[in-house]
Amino acid sequence: MSAAPHSQLSTSTDLVRAHEQILAVGSRSFRLASHFLPVDCRGDAAHLYALCRLIDDTADEAITLLAAERGLHDLRQELRRERPPRPLVEAFLQMAARRNLDLAYVFELIDGVESDLGEVCFESDADLLRYAYRVAGTVGVMMCAVLDVRDPRAIAHAIDLGVGMQLTNICRDVLEDARMGRVYIPSRRLEARGIRPEHLLEERVNTKALAQVVTDLLDLAEHYYRSGEAGMVYIPARSRAAIMVASRVYHAIGEKLRARGANPMVGRTVVTPVARLWFAARGCVAWLGTLGSPGERLPSHNTDLHRELRGLPGVQS
Repeated sequence: MSAAPHSQLSTSTDLVRAHEQILAVGSRSFRLASHFLPVDCRGDAAHLYALCRLIDDTADEAITLLAAERGLHDLRQELRRERPPRPLVEAFLQMAARRNLDLAYVFELIDGVESDLGEVCFESDADLLRYAYRVAGTVGVMMCAVLDVRDPRAIAHAIDLGVGMQLTNICRDVLEDARMGRVYIPSRRLEARGIRPEHLLEERVNTKALAQVVTDLLDLAEHYYRSGEAGMVYIPARSRAAIMVASRVYHAIGEKLRARGANPMVGRTVVTPVARLWFAARGCVAWLGTLGSPGERLPSHNTDLHRELRGLPGVQS
């Protein structure tokens, strides 16, 4: 096979660098974790992150709701090659073909992002968990393809890690989301503590009662984190370190939120660079503990965690 022209290699290299820069600016936590990836996976992970960032920005930065919907529609067409894809999308599509990444998960992600355009008010845990699957669980599954995870049993655990991370996000961003007219905490959970969704929107909530709700959601996230952790054994050992670092660093957000009384109304919880390094180190230590004999017993998945997700791609009924 003849070598690719130098101009093509340069363009490809430039795209990888550009997408790694998107990763560096968009998420310091994932940027830190990406340093632990093998070189052959790092660029592909950056392509995936860049596409996810594009989907989010298409929705969040549009001037009107109609413009956001039109932008997401155009993205779907590019991904289906029904219109010429922009270079970022083309790079992702080439990576997806090379990694055998199922585009059904990308479309689920877009559906999830589109579902929270405008005002949001979830009623039940089912609403919340299905949303978390769409905007984060799908990313976990796509990362399995990027990391060349071959055992199909890994999918359920990858979904759970994404869901756990998204639940952490939701707990952290209660105030920020409320100011955009979005209440992701299920109204049933709120009302059980004497809170109505409009109390959040009007920023006149009983913070002690809200802290109890947030603590309960962080406890729920723990079940998904534990399942995600159990599934790490399916990831090739070298790449596993990166995911365990990302999980620990992200989990630290929830730990810090708990430490400040689980009150998200005082502002966004931020993990300092020094703390991120500390939790990254903890992730590395945990990674070393997974390097056991290949004959160790593989984990079983708690199907109760997916009770509300049945019927979605990758979820076993």
